[in-house]
Formats: sequence, structure tokens, C-alpha cells
Amino acid sequence: MGVTSNNGTTAQTVMGRPRVTSRATLEARAFELFARKGFEETTVDDIAAAAGIGRRTFFRYCASKNDLVWGDFEGHLLKLRRLLEEADPTLPTMEVLRRAVVEFNRFDPRDVPWHRQRMELILKVPTLQADATLRYASWRAVIAEFVASRTGLPPSAMTPRLAGHVLLAAAVAAYEHWLSGDGDAELAELLDKAIRRVSAGLSAALQAPGG
Repeated sequence: MGVTSNNGTTAQTVMGRPRVTSRATLEARAFELFARKGFEETTVDDIAAAAGIGRRTFFRYCASKNDLVWGDFEGHLLKLRRLLEEADPTLPTMEVLRRAVVEFNRFDPRDVPWHRQRMELILKVPTLQADATLRYASWRAVIAEFVASRTGLPPSAMTPRLAGHVLLAAAVAAYEHWLSGDGDAELAELLDKAIRRVSAGLSAALQAPGG
């Protein structure tokens, strides 16, 4: 899990509103509308108008309203892959995975309210679930490829697949608990705790022969 923040810059006033100069700024305008009107009720035309751009310009920034919610997801996956690749090779696999997933989901405190709103949409809006299925598969693939590189197994083997699914489930559970407001734990703390709770079983699977 994990997506990017909404920081951005604006320039040149158009019809009383700063005109968009980055995708991040477009996201900020969109999330203001989502909070006020609701995701389903907000149209691409609404977002474009709020951003001071035309509909065609909107589609230069992103493919759809759904795509806008996810931010730079591909870039964020590259960060996860880099965290795994640059980890100390002497550390146990599950320790590397836990640290990487927690760091992958660490945000500047100023961006946390935006990230909370983004994840509320991703986890709760029905029309975003199809997007989630595809993107979660990409996230799991990064985990599976790393586990495969550590074990000598192909990414399609049971153990690398299992690691991807179990870590994703742990991350989603941590996010759902965080969004529920049940307690005041930090997101990083919840992710760390959730992954620690599944680590014993996965560690045993990583040591089993055959994969």
C-alpha cells in the first residue's frame, strides 16, 4: 500500500482561481471537491473547472477521475522496489519486508490528512475497487519478485505469491484500523505491528523447501 501526497504549485489566475501547473495541484483541487460533494457526484468537468483548465487538459494529467485518486502509484512502486533492492543482504527477508513496507507508507505529517482522505476513497468507494484489484496485483508482484530473489524460487512459486498476498492483507488491515479512528496509533506503528504478527508464519514458509 501507499500512494503519493498532494503538494504542488500554482501560477497565473484564471477566472479568480490559480491555474493548475502540476498533477499534484490538480489532485488537490479534486480532493477539495470530493470532500465537499462526494466522489461519485464530482465529475471530470467539475474538477477541470475548479482547476482553471479545460477537459482536454485534464486528460493530459491523468487518464480518468479514478486514476487521479491513486496519485503517482507507479512511481511509488518504484520506491518500494528500491527500498527492497537497497536493503542489507544480511538481514532476514521478513525483516527487510517489514521495514520496507513501513517506510513505503511513511508520510510527512503535513500530508497525512490528504493521505487519509485518499485511502478512505480507495478502500470504501465501490467504483474504485476494480482499480484497486489491478494495482494491488502490481504491489504484490514487487513483494513476490523480492522474495523470489532471496529464495531462488520463481515469482510464480507458492511462497513468493503467499508473501505478496499476506503482506498486502496485513497492510490493508492496518489501514482499515487507522481509518476507523479506533485509538490514536500512528499508521507506521500499526503497519509494523500487523506485519510482525504475520512474520512468524511467513518466516517458516520461507525456510521450507520447494516453495
